[in-house]
Amino acid sequence: MGCIQSVRPRPKFHENFTVLELNTSIDSNPTVIDESSSVVLRYRTPYFRATAQVQVPPVVCKEIWTVGWVQACNQMDFFNYYGQEGISSWELPELRDGRIQAISDSDGVNYPWYGCTTEMYTIVGPTKRSTTLTVSMNDNFSPSVTWSVPTGTTSSPPLLSSIRRDQRFTTWLVAVNETTAEMVLLRTIRWRMRLAIEVDSQKPLGQRAHLLEPLTQEQPEILAKNEPIPPNALVKPNANDAQVLIWRPKKGEPIVVIQPKS
Repeated sequence: MGCIQSVRPRPKFHENFTVLELNTSIDSNPTVIDESSSVVLRYRTPYFRATAQVQVPPVVCKEIWTVGWVQACNQMDFFNYYGQEGISSWELPELRDGRIQAISDSDGVNYPWYGCTTEMYTIVGPTKRSTTLTVSMNDNFSPSVTWSVPTGTTSSPPLLSSIRRDQRFTTWLVAVNETTAEMVLLRTIRWRMRLAIEVDSQKPLGQRAHLLEPLTQEQPEILAKNEPIPPNALVKPNANDAQVLIWRPKKGEPIVVIQPKS
């Protein structure tokens, strides 16, 4: 009797995607505070960075594959305290109320991608040989916070007393078949950015604010097992368009200072 050989099924095309290298970090420098304006305090956090080198097998069909970064915000606590007057906060209502798990952090144009330059790479098939590509992204915070309460005027006294911020993100390295909409998860990264700034608004401009913590951010985590992407992370609105600024005075009802863009 002849020898019976087992026949292994051919791997699917996307199973031959290979992540050759993946690097991610948050810069070690502390958050920088800028008091050059008499109207707002500005600060700039260190950058989160991610770079991946991916090898894509030859595309034998007339298909288009895009490899790149998709990012979502999972948590946003962003509070600005004004002494005994109250608190202003940037909020994502659906995320805050637990109606969604995450919200897109796309550039707001090229959904679901985080960006459209170094953040993504498109391969148009057919191709005769494999393609080795590099995609990279970075992210940080650089907001402006009013010295006076956000419902005041430019002549209102400076009352800002502290800033607290804590945000969590998930970043996915993905490949998308633009022809069939098939999406392949290649890697998943979790990262967090925190800060605490104390402010004495009675001091002269340039001497009011100092960073309490952290002097160094915790480093991102590359997950051993990929996490699925929540549906809201792939579609409109993105976090920038959905956020609202709310003033919560110690006395009285909350006031929406800035409405969502969408």
